[in-house]
Amino acid sequence: VSTQSGHSAGETETLPSVVISRAGRLDLVELCSGIPVSPLPSPRTRTPGIAHAPVRNHNLTPDERFVIKKDIFGSKCSFQKYKLILSKVTLLKVLFRRQAIRNALRYFPKHCHAELAPELAKELDDFGHIYMYRFMPDTSLMRAYPFGEYRSRTTAGAAIMHMIMNNLDRAVAQFPEELVTYGGNGQVFSNWVQFRLAMHYLSIMTEEQTLSMMSGHPAGLFPSHRGAPRVVITNGMMIPNYCSREMYDKLFAMGCTMYGQMTAGSYCYIGPQGIVHGTTITVMNAGRKFLGPNNITGKVYVTAGLGGMSGAQGKAVVIAGCIGVIAEVSREALEKRYQQGWIHEIIDEVEACVARVIAARKAKEILSIGFHGNVVALWEGLVCHTKKTGENIVELGSDQTSLHNPFNGGYYPVQLTFEEANKMMGEDPTRFKELVQESLRRHVEAVNYLVTKGMHFWDYGNAFLLEASRAGASVKKEDGTFIYPSYVQMTVGDVFSLGFGPFRWVCTSGDPEDLRKTDEIAAEVIREQLQENPTPEEVNNLQDNLTWIEQAGANKMVVGSQARILYSNQAGRTRIAKAFNDAIAQGVISAPIVLSRDHHDVSGTDSPYRETSNITDGSMWCADMAIQNVIGDASRGATYVSIHNGGGVGWGEVINGGFGMVLDGSVEAGDTAVRMLHWDVSNGVSRRAWSGHPLANSAISATSSTVPGYNLTRYNDTDEELINQI
Repeated sequence: VSTQSGHSAGETETLPSVVISRAGRLDLVELCSGIPVSPLPSPRTRTPGIAHAPVRNHNLTPDERFVIKKDIFGSKCSFQKYKLILSKVTLLKVLFRRQAIRNALRYFPKHCHAELAPELAKELDDFGHIYMYRFMPDTSLMRAYPFGEYRSRTTAGAAIMHMIMNNLDRAVAQFPEELVTYGGNGQVFSNWVQFRLAMHYLSIMTEEQTLSMMSGHPAGLFPSHRGAPRVVITNGMMIPNYCSREMYDKLFAMGCTMYGQMTAGSYCYIGPQGIVHGTTITVMNAGRKFLGPNNITGKVYVTAGLGGMSGAQGKAVVIAGCIGVIAEVSREALEKRYQQGWIHEIIDEVEACVARVIAARKAKEILSIGFHGNVVALWEGLVCHTKKTGENIVELGSDQTSLHNPFNGGYYPVQLTFEEANKMMGEDPTRFKELVQESLRRHVEAVNYLVTKGMHFWDYGNAFLLEASRAGASVKKEDGTFIYPSYVQMTVGDVFSLGFGPFRWVCTSGDPEDLRKTDEIAAEVIREQLQENPTPEEVNNLQDNLTWIEQAGANKMVVGSQARILYSNQAGRTRIAKAFNDAIAQGVISAPIVLSRDHHDVSGTDSPYRETSNITDGSMWCADMAIQNVIGDASRGATYVSIHNGGGVGWGEVINGGFGMVLDGSVEAGDTAVRMLHWDVSNGVSRRAWSGHPLANSAISATSSTVPGYNLTRYNDTDEELINQI
């Protein structure tokens, strides 16, 4: 593929008007050729029959009009002056709309503008965002094609294209035609032209260039060097004083910023498997903590969400060995998980669901039920059963709705049907917000009642307690802290402090046999670790992880790319990476492997309501760790790096980052992976140790005594009696 030099946006002049498919496959050469402009592709819009993103709301609301009125004219504003300010608001909306269209048109030469401008304006008006559907390939054919099929000058370029296309696979993505991978608004790109440009740049990139990605926008290829990242990704970076949801809505519509979630905008998503291991660990450890060891069989866990990463819950409850009931309002999402084998049954009525749970408890079944309906209706039905019979049939509860995005499809109020909610959130966002908050208050009231009857509840890091508190629900103690723990405070925080976290890899060959071999290699590394006198806490994690990886193939968790997740610590990750690279060099594994991890990990994320909620020295509100992590990964040779504002708990609530590391069997790749992975884990463990966490202190002490080059500032215990006297 030749470089399109001389064209500011990488456009080409002689491409066919549509993406050509060959025997049910996309033409990858065409897909990587830039922006087709002569002729333009035929107009397109959303494909019926598949899930689509809700209409995005970006208009100034009546409340905002009042604020402008009050700020400019004071509270005693005359009618004439109020009319004037409303006209100014209208003008602002017109100017804002025009700027969004102007921003979209700058990707195209001027001879295209007259044809495209009305179409782009209609997309903005109809959907609240300009997706550029005209340039969308056939998403039914979008998938992670084998590494060798991509025309690229670099191994890294082909591997990253494999990762990107997996994120947009219909079997993987939540709203594939809106480029949303998961979480309701977790974008890979902001529009389809950005996708085409990124694929083009990745195909022509050399080892002496780096692709700069700014909130979905491919800024282009810049000179660098072989040791630099091939791609640097930023998503949603904002000046702090302007980081509001309202500002996000406007800037996203204008094409200026993007919500990359965690692994959506960093091209590392591996389907719901991505959090199956963590969810399994959480449910198992909650059972051990609240119900006793080996006592989870026949116990019931109720939660919500099956659309994106929350889809992992159906598989996790089965692996953990309990009965799971997962509510989901979208029939399409339920059917997808049912067809993929991630839930066993679908039930539509509350009474039928309660009856099925009672029968499953009695038989001590291991069962995953998808409840088609609103989770608030389910909780209230369970309350009715308990009040009527005196019997509580739920031991464990949580929630994985996308409450980081509560008013635009992340949470559906119980008062409306799914269809009614999708309509109202675009047409009457103020009223929709009121209903969401009323629903949250009812949600909490039902949960609180069942907790008094013996249920144990935790926040799953989705901003449930945060948004419930903002809605006025009873979720806080007198001291202002939440009445329920986050899952990080409850179990996973200790796991992170030991250095264990969601390590991932993708076999770019697309061959299940390669994945099977990596499972065997990883299992052997864990067996070796168990023979090396680990601490009791490490033994528990290693044994759970060994069971996980030995059963991974049988649990059939692959959706999309041939990928695996495994909670591993620093020693495990570095050894596994080296062993994988050696296997590629020896031809045991047939193609490169991309190493990655969830941003939700030991070091990658600063989030006071989730990943860093168990850091108690006050620095839970600081984001130095995540920023240091991405800079450190880049300087140590990661193939690509990313840093995002937002994630599972919401815009402005978290800074998180990730990486991709391509193993190609070379000595250089093996050495680089070990060097980079040491930092990627120890950065977070040392920060947790400095906050005073004893497990982290033990873990970083062991690392620094066995790995050369560490010389760390150490935490010293304080005399609490002395402190209390001051």
